[in-house]
Amino acid sequence: MSYRNILFDSVDGLARLTINRPDKLNALNRETITEIDAALEAFDRDAGARALILTGAGDRAFVAGADIGELAEQTPHGGREYSLYGQSVLSRLEASGKPTIAAINGFALGGGLEIALACHLRVASESAFLGLPEVTLAIIPGFGGTQRLARLVGKGRALEMILTGDRIDAREAHRIGLVNRIVPPAHLISEAEKLARAILSRGPVAVRFAIESVNRGMEMPAAEGQFLEATLFGLLTTSEDMKEGTRAFLEKRKPAFRGR
Repeated sequence: MSYRNILFDSVDGLARLTINRPDKLNALNRETITEIDAALEAFDRDAGARALILTGAGDRAFVAGADIGELAEQTPHGGREYSLYGQSVLSRLEASGKPTIAAINGFALGGGLEIALACHLRVASESAFLGLPEVTLAIIPGFGGTQRLARLVGKGRALEMILTGDRIDAREAHRIGLVNRIVPPAHLISEAEKLARAILSRGPVAVRFAIESVNRGMEMPAAEGQFLEATLFGLLTTSEDMKEGTRAFLEKRKPAFRGR
């Protein structure tokens, strides 16, 4: 598939999706979201692509928010449908069994922060700013931001960010647990790739089950989450990778995982 608003490729097991509207600070419109959805579907289907880095073109913005001109024309019915569509796309990103990493360069505001929140991990440039400013337009986050932010940083911090619409810098985002790492701008992509490669050296089935256990477990009572964990742990003991991993440890060599 050809894309007008994103760049998408995969090299040596690592896919990269770049939102490519730098003249608009990579703002999201309907067409861009549709292209992101198509790229995520292709990523999930591609057995050779084992991790994804998602970033924005240029050095000013990851994604600076929604296309305001398009947003201004929403109706109640259309707004709800658009919100549900965006939520479904980001749910696909979050539910991927392959690790996804947001490399946040510059502004990650509104829908941009919501995309980053749906990724499994977040690496931010020291020059990044993050926020959910929707209330300044008299709306609320609509792509899952009210739900994921609260789960990640806690109800109080999430409400402060959402109700004020204020943005925070990368250091504050790291302090409250919103991003995993902060790095100099020149090292952003290399650090995200280093993190992805470290994960790719682990057992692929175990990585997939770990993502599932955390994602699904957060929606369950603790006892049910632990039961899910035990079930997945038990399944992993039957895998070829588990046998290879334990054998390699005992033989003091690097394991050769095959994803089975």
